[in-house]
Amino acid sequence: MKLAKTLALGAALAVAMMAGTATAADIKIGLVVKSLGNGFFDAANKGAQEAAKELGGVEVIYTGPTSTTAEGQIEVINSLIAQGVDAIAVSANDPDALVPALKKATQRGIKVISWDSGVAPEGRILQLNPSSNELIGKMCLTLAKNHLEGGKGDFAILSATTTSTNQNIWIDQMKKQLKDFPGLNLVTTVYGDDLSDKSYREAEGLLKSNPNVKVIVAPTTVGVLAASKVVEDKGLVGKVYVTGLGLPSEMAGAIKSGATKEFAIWNPIDLGYSATQIAYRLVKGETDGKPGSEINAGRMGKVKVGDNGEAAMADPFVYNASNIDQFSKVF
Repeated sequence: MKLAKTLALGAALAVAMMAGTATAADIKIGLVVKSLGNGFFDAANKGAQEAAKELGGVEVIYTGPTSTTAEGQIEVINSLIAQGVDAIAVSANDPDALVPALKKATQRGIKVISWDSGVAPEGRILQLNPSSNELIGKMCLTLAKNHLEGGKGDFAILSATTTSTNQNIWIDQMKKQLKDFPGLNLVTTVYGDDLSDKSYREAEGLLKSNPNVKVIVAPTTVGVLAASKVVEDKGLVGKVYVTGLGLPSEMAGAIKSGATKEFAIWNPIDLGYSATQIAYRLVKGETDGKPGSEINAGRMGKVKVGDNGEAAMADPFVYNASNIDQFSKVF
């Protein structure tokens, strides 16, 4: 009887030790977004959770501030450091302001990458772009041209925050490539801070101040939806068009109302999936993420890091009346 108790106790201890070891071996990845409650990032989280399930032993902590501020993200990052995560993958509200907090994370042995909206190189190992910045800029101009009669006329840009890394890069690319679109005239750029109500007011205000603007280009999922609603609410369908980067699930109504003819976006599910895969490979020591390296990204294949420490996924895809019903059920 005593021997049986001893064996039972030993077995219980062994199970407990094994359970403790399994828990300790789990990898925790903090997926930090610009703000919570954004459909684009919710879709990215869906992909991240898919990758975690596929890899096994991975917990993705989906988190972010309630508003699009660097201060809010810094608080979130510090919280993740305190939780002892193994990796942080962040879509930055500011490329420079997050660097000190991310350096602190690196000093604690945490692998740091940025995705979607980049962090300055000194604050991360690599940046995962959803597409080539040049191609995104060209796509936005092409969409604007396609909405103007004869491809000529005035357009305006509705962006997110003034410090949003990706937004500023894409706008810069649009300005650089305007010479290739001689019929387009950029009138103004306004900022809605990726907040629905502010984006609505900014779109409304720019149309009042610039009655000749026929197209609003919003390279932000919050902005493009808000501007579409302004066009619908003000009875401007067919007179003013909205285009840019949006989610099919959110923009289906704008396509059907005629507020937009077409818009573009990459698959945010794939983006969150790839960011998680890359973070995992870095934690496992399968890659160092340095320029020239190729990283296994699961079903997305291999992602190559360029000389600038950045990697890119795919070209933006155009959505219109011919395919919106199909894709609006996906994301």
